[in-house]
Amino acid sequence: MPLKIRGKSDEKLKAVKQVLVEYESKHPRANIEAYRQNSVSIRVRIIDPDFAGIDKADRHNTVWQFLDHLPEKVQSEISVLLLLTPDERKKSFANLEFDNPLPSKL
Repeated sequence: MPLKIRGKSDEKLKAVKQVLVEYESKHPRANIEAYRQNSVSIRVRIIDPDFAGIDKADRHNTVWQFLDHLPEKVQSEISVLLLLTPDERKKSFANLEFDNPLPSKL
């Protein structure tokens, strides 16, 4: 599925998208979305059946291999990195917040 940026994009979101396109090329069944929650916070969600049977720490290590190519200023704005299988999506409280974010006070 194509990587999706929700809402207004900016240079930092474009940079996140650029490195995650590489992840997507290696995981074509992944559904990747990102959006800016506020002026200092980027949220990223990857729903990937390839995460099945992989613990959360190893999932993060895998994805950070791509995100590590970002400048530190961009990395520091990633406040949520939600890595789920399709089945986990239905049960995840964090996923509910990702789908229906509360308005930021910043």
